[in-house]
Amino acid sequence: MAQSVYNTSSVLMLNRFNLSSETVFPAFIFATLSYMIILFCNLILILTIVLNKSLHQPMYLILLNLPINDLIGSSAFFLQTIGEILTNRKTMQYSACLAQAFFIHIYAAGTVFILSAMAYDRYIAICCPLKYNTVMTYANIMRIITIVWMSCLVLITVLFFLLSRLPRCRSELTHPYCDNPSLLALVCANTTINNIYGLLISALSQVISNGMMLYTYLQILVACFRSKTADTKAKALQTCTTHLTVFLLLECLGLFTIISYRIKNVSPHLRWFMGVSTLVVPPTLNPIIYGLKTKEIKVKVVHFIRNKIFRS
Repeated sequence: MAQSVYNTSSVLMLNRFNLSSETVFPAFIFATLSYMIILFCNLILILTIVLNKSLHQPMYLILLNLPINDLIGSSAFFLQTIGEILTNRKTMQYSACLAQAFFIHIYAAGTVFILSAMAYDRYIAICCPLKYNTVMTYANIMRIITIVWMSCLVLITVLFFLLSRLPRCRSELTHPYCDNPSLLALVCANTTINNIYGLLISALSQVISNGMMLYTYLQILVACFRSKTADTKAKALQTCTTHLTVFLLLECLGLFTIISYRIKNVSPHLRWFMGVSTLVVPPTLNPIIYGLKTKEIKVKVVHFIRNKIFRS
């Protein structure tokens, strides 16, 4: 008899964008423009690094993964959202929701691991400059990048395997996008294992990323103060500022979103806003921050825009 309450339907009911007829068009324009800005900024950064052989260095090869990852997260959110706003759709296939959640979690995990890899690269470059070319070879860079993406893929695949085995008895989604917590809210079985695993991988990623950042940047700061060359100090501090700005922005948004799911009295509007900001703000600002703060990239981006875009 208990099985009869399970919802085996593949269709989910959406209750997240309650837009009036007057606000549909402005919302569609705003969402589309936001996505186009993210696409433009990140594609420019990707093409600039790919098409300039002078940027085929360890630092930029690792950095290349950040805009790719940002496009994965923002595309998973915006393509579904724009479609919902445009068609005023009130239903969604469970498989589509699962796919969106999977790629959003890949984005979240990928960001912290990629930033950790970038921090390690800068640590070797500034604190062990004589070993840099030996340690950060092309083969080792490919290993680091492979480990980053494979770690994300394995961790998130297990997360959604654990989710897929559970029966559902609810079908209404109120969160602005699909993710593991919002899908677990539809489940009518014991989710203890899922919650423990979810907290475990969140804690693991935080320990790795925060530990890597804390150690590497403390070492970099010590190296800066010991250095007698003003140019070396300035370049090192600029690198630290850029990476830490991106990292702290993501940490503040991501941690609040994770914590808000476990605090019942948090305003749903605030949770909604912070959740969306995690998928919109970093992908918009990351290419701008790195483009403006990294001199080599800034020069190449300006050259690329002048010669490849405006001249064409």
